Amino acid sequence: MRKKWFFLAPLGIAIFVAIGGEVVLHLWNWLLPTLFGWRPITFWQAVGLLALCRILFGGGGFGGRGAHRSDFRRRMAGRWEQMTPEEREKFRQGMRSRCGGFGEPTGGTGEPA
Repeated sequence: MRKKWFFLAPLGIAIFVAIGGEVVLHLWNWLLPTLFGWRPITFWQAVGLLALCRILFGGGGFGGRGAHRSDFRRRMAGRWEQMTPEEREKFRQGMRSRCGGFGEPTGGTGEPA
């Protein structure tokens, strides 16, 4: 079963690149020259733009960064629950010293500064 997926993966990637490149190409050439007066692009420029957006913004599924973030939050919540009030305050002080003043308002009135 694994060998079957191994041979289908390059085909799936090629189909994704072809369809994604065509979608980006047609959207770009339909909208941007008309709206902003920019030049039309070629298929390979569209594929490069698709890859650049994937690098910069993530996405595309496959468990990516979103799963990592939720896992991080879940682990931190578990650690926070295990901490004593003294350990929590020590953690807050460390975060304030590294990341700037957040948490309690600077004025004693409870209003934002």
